[in-house]
Amino acid sequence: MLQASDITPGRLNGKAGHAAGEYVISATDAALAHEISAFIYASHEQGSDLFDGSGLHGSTELIGALCGVQDLTITLASPDLIVTHVSTHVSLLNAIRNAKRARIQTIIQLTVNAVRKLIPSPRIAVARLNSHAGENGLFGSEQIQEIVAAVEWARAPRFPVEGPFPPDTLFYVAVRKKKFDAIVCMYHDQGHIPSKLLDFEGGVNIALGLPIVRTSVDHGTAFDIAGTGVASTSTLIRAIEFAERLTPRRTS
Repeated sequence: MLQASDITPGRLNGKAGHAAGEYVISATDAALAHEISAFIYASHEQGSDLFDGSGLHGSTELIGALCGVQDLTITLASPDLIVTHVSTHVSLLNAIRNAKRARIQTIIQLTVNAVRKLIPSPRIAVARLNSHAGENGLFGSEQIQEIVAAVEWARAPRFPVEGPFPPDTLFYVAVRKKKFDAIVCMYHDQGHIPSKLLDFEGGVNIALGLPIVRTSVDHGTAFDIAGTGVASTSTLIRAIEFAERLTPRRTS
């Protein structure tokens, strides 16, 4: 249990970081035991000792491991757009390597299942990976061999999915032209940058693929303003609201 003397606002702290990770573990255990219906967390720094040598890179992956789930991802949700990610907390080089048909198909399926809980008749687009959509293989074959194949797979059961589209115009079409409700992105920054530009203080981070409901804020710890009383709580409030919307209603 942390003591007041253990807390140092605005600075990395080993004790606080370790405690944050332990809180995530305890909340996951409680959700799996049906002691709570969902859990929400604010921005936090977790102790590196929780991840060293584990192959894990963040709290979402930690929760997935505790739940025995490998096929998971995160979505950033705001009133104007929902984005999901084929890869998240990996290097850009590994993000390209991870853009494989099977993984893209999994994320499309997770996206469809999640967005249908929020929007009755969703319209979902898939982004391409390379600039200019690869120029018919000139800038890489991932579009043709992996992404197009995954989208065609999704169309067979009539999922509400279209694409893949060049990412430099897709977000404009989705937000300004109101053509799509959600976008499946190929890597972390492809989805995070436009989402945070669109609604930095209102976006919500939702974990997909888990047997439990977990939401959080979509921003970091902002150590530069820690303890000053000026941080916005709007995204935390929305995270609570989204958790309520995603939690199955009890029948008894």
